[in-house]
Amino acid sequence: MADTDTPRTMRAWAVTEPGPVEADTPAPLRLVVKPVPVPRDDELLVRVRACGVCRTDLHVTEGDLPVRRPGVTPGHEVVGEVAAAGAAVRGFAVGDRVGVAWLRSTDGSCAYCLRGAENLCPASRYTGWDADGGYAEYTTVPADFAHRLPADVPDEASAPLLCAGIIGYRALRRAALPAGGRLGLYGFGGSAHLCAQVALAEGATVHVLTRGAAARRLALELGAASAGDAYAPPPEPLDSAVLFAPVGDLVPVALRALDRGGVLAIAGIHLSDIPPLHYESDLFYEKEVRSVTSNTRADAREFLALAARHGVRATTHAYPLSRALDALRDLKAGRFDGAAVLVNDLS
Repeated sequence: MADTDTPRTMRAWAVTEPGPVEADTPAPLRLVVKPVPVPRDDELLVRVRACGVCRTDLHVTEGDLPVRRPGVTPGHEVVGEVAAAGAAVRGFAVGDRVGVAWLRSTDGSCAYCLRGAENLCPASRYTGWDADGGYAEYTTVPADFAHRLPADVPDEASAPLLCAGIIGYRALRRAALPAGGRLGLYGFGGSAHLCAQVALAEGATVHVLTRGAAARRLALELGAASAGDAYAPPPEPLDSAVLFAPVGDLVPVALRALDRGGVLAIAGIHLSDIPPLHYESDLFYEKEVRSVTSNTRADAREFLALAARHGVRATTHAYPLSRALDALRDLKAGRFDGAAVLVNDLS
């Protein structure tokens, strides 16, 4: 089935030469014309309505993540509507509202998939890295990896839930926060401000440690007990912490802030080098460091259900899709709190 109005070509952003987003000549991200993708038998063609701007998009554009698809279109927080579906797809119809997230596919048969850890699948593929994503008029997604979205949450507010929210939720669970525990969040951007809302709804005390004044104000508005500088100690020892800032220097800082038996989860896909750790001050008393790798579809379903139940809402700043490069530059410079969302003005 297909929408008969679907064009043959579309405008899309492409990472033509990875490098700093500040560069003008050559700019690493360019608006180009591409063919509208044809969905495979198991895929949906999605007309993009909005796409969140994730720090991972910045890493792909600047080359911090190695090139997997030359000229890739970034974007993996996509809200759109089904424009066509492959012959084998069941359960979706043209016009359905769907979300497209970071995890695009897995093999479904490896030891990790079979034990419920599909996020660790060696054959996993990712939207906006292995396959073209949502900085475009259209994108595709395997139907089994498409997400149904709450009807009462607008496109702009829904987009950041699809990666920032899901990854923040997995990081929170990896941090093993005890009931009523004390949580530290290092960095307070798109993912952390959603993670904080879940933790607060579940009864945690949240301390935010971040560089930006606007981010600190937002943290306090959302209910954080404190908001201070990332390198300063929190007002009390932490049971758990999540590092969202891609800054390896903060790992020992966060470990020293943990109470005995505390857990630090590192949420980013990219992190600068971690300095040497001192065993007695940083790791002794059974402190733990855990990484976070992508997410499972179960994580996504659980988080979207919790977000609907607790009224988790993204603080967003809308940019026209035609200004995607500006949005990435502002993200890198820390010019906004919450999350940026590209709204399709190309169609």
